[in-house]
Amino acid sequence: MAKIPSSIKLGGQGGIAGALRGVALGLVLLVAMLFVACTTVTRIDAAHVGIRVKLAGSNRGVSDIPVVTGWVFYNPLTEQIVQFPTSVQNVVWTASTHEGRTVDESITFSSSEGVNVGADIGMSFHIEPDKAPHLYLRFRENDLMRLADRYVRNAVREAFNSVASKMPVQEIYGSGKTRLIHDVQKELEQVLEKDGIRIDQLTINGALRLPENVAAAINQAMEATQKAIQAENRVRQVRAEADQAIATARGAAESARERARGEADALLIRARSEAKANTIIRLSTTPAVLQYRALERWNGRLPAMNQGPLPMLTFDTKSALDKDAEQKLAELLEETAPGGDAAAAPGSAPAGGAATGAGGDEADKGAKPAEKPAGQAPAGAP
Repeated sequence: MAKIPSSIKLGGQGGIAGALRGVALGLVLLVAMLFVACTTVTRIDAAHVGIRVKLAGSNRGVSDIPVVTGWVFYNPLTEQIVQFPTSVQNVVWTASTHEGRTVDESITFSSSEGVNVGADIGMSFHIEPDKAPHLYLRFRENDLMRLADRYVRNAVREAFNSVASKMPVQEIYGSGKTRLIHDVQKELEQVLEKDGIRIDQLTINGALRLPENVAAAINQAMEATQKAIQAENRVRQVRAEADQAIATARGAAESARERARGEADALLIRARSEAKANTIIRLSTTPAVLQYRALERWNGRLPAMNQGPLPMLTFDTKSALDKDAEQKLAELLEETAPGGDAAAAPGSAPAGGAATGAGGDEADKGAKPAEKPAGQAPAGAP
């Protein structure tokens, strides 16, 4: 069997070793690149903002420009990336051990009388992204809960003491609670917004805690106030009912008065009309008219026995209406005549009077036989 030369064997082994060394070097370079990539690239999560801090160089310090969400390249030897959450943070300072921490973290403040008031406070806030570098530069803290338990809590306590010291305890415990929260939030905004902390909501959780004697006195005062309000409401109700009864009676009296006035006016008008009619009848009833009426109703027979002058036929036909009576009669007829008939009415009376006058003359002619001696009947009498 032929043998392989030793030079050929050595050459083959050297090529394999070189290939292995190349592979190893490539792996080392790859691992180094991966290490560098992992240490020089970081990711800013959603609802967070990154702050670039330069650790070396002439511009070392916190950069004023925050880093937005996403992948960020930086030099780990000379730079540092700090993340700040920009989402809404909720914090509660309460005396209950079942919420928040196991210690009493409630806020205590004093009223204008110096009465200590305890309250459980809840607050929601967030960080403005463009103010995050300033906030980190001032406090060197990116844990917002730790920042809230220290700086923010102290600011809240100071604001409550500042506002409550101008209010009486009864107002704080009663209707002034809403105004207290509003004024405290307004004062906090002036203090915290300079550092980029925006308050979303501030609340007082539960009832305020007062000393027992103060709470009892306030409750008694509120109860007395409620009773006084109820009594005042009852007085107003009784007064309103009385006013309503008076108005009803006044309306009924006014209605009765108007009804009586209307009836009186109607009676007066009817009486005036009747009086005017009677006056017209009286003025228009002349002896000639009466003689004419008597002749209309006479059956042509004279009484069989008569000791005096003949009845109903001895009217004085020579007397007539004087001028004053005729003028008054004409005025009355004009007032009572409807429309254009008023002018014709006065003329009709004289015509009637003339007629009756004529009839009266006839009656005079027929009455002449009555001048015979009493007891003697006319020729045609039965």
